[in-house]
Amino acid sequence: MYEDLRWFGFDWQEGPDVGGPFAPYSQSDRMPCYRSAFEKLKAGGFVYACTCSRKDIAAAARAPHAEDDAEPIYPGTCRANPKSEIRNRKYSWRFRIPDGESVAFTDGNLGPQAMHAGRDFGDFVVWRQDDFPAYQLACVADDAAMGVTEVVRGADLLVSTARQLLLYHALGLTPPQFFHCELMRDKAGVRLAKRYDALSLRELKARGKSPAVLRAGWNL
Repeated sequence: MYEDLRWFGFDWQEGPDVGGPFAPYSQSDRMPCYRSAFEKLKAGGFVYACTCSRKDIAAAARAPHAEDDAEPIYPGTCRANPKSEIRNRKYSWRFRIPDGESVAFTDGNLGPQAMHAGRDFGDFVVWRQDDFPAYQLACVADDAAMGVTEVVRGADLLVSTARQLLLYHALGLTPPQFFHCELMRDKAGVRLAKRYDALSLRELKARGKSPAVLRAGWNL
C-alpha cells in the first residue's frame, strides 16, 4: 500500500513507516487506548453483551442495510439478556443507542445531516467476540487520542459518523469536523471497490499507466 501510494504521488508526515508525535500508529500496538475507552463505556452502562451470530442478526434485523453501509439494523435481541444467558458462550459488546434520537451534524461537503437512531441504524458492536475493538470504537479512540480535528472520508460512511458521534458523547470527547467525499464510480455508476473487481493502482501501474496521466484523468 505504501509503495503504491508513493508511486501515485502521495506523501505523508506521520504514520507507521515514518513515525510521528502520536505513535504508535499500528492499531495492534494501541490496545491500551481501546481498552480504556471500552471500559469507560462499560462503566457508564452504554454497552451490553450480545450472543447473536451474524446469521441470527441477518434473520432478525428489522431492515436491510443501505447500499454502502455494511451493518443491518440490529433489533436489540440481547438488550435484556441476564448475565446467566452469556455464561460459557461467545459474545460481543454492543452500544445501546438512544432509540428515536436524532443525531445531527453539518458535513463540510454535503451540508446538514440527520440520522435517526433505531431507524437509520441500530445497536452496533464496539468490542468483538475475538477480544478486539470494532471499527467504530477504534476510529473514535484513535482520532481523539491523536488530536484529529477534521476527518475526510467517503460518503458511504455517513451513517458511521452518526454512530461515532454517539460514542464521542458517551466518552465525553469533543468530536472532529467531518467532510464526506462523493465516491468514485465506474461508467455504470458502480462504486470503485475491491469487492466489485475495481482496478487497483498496482494493476494500473502494471498496464503501463503513469501517475501523471491518472491524475490528469481524475482532475487531481
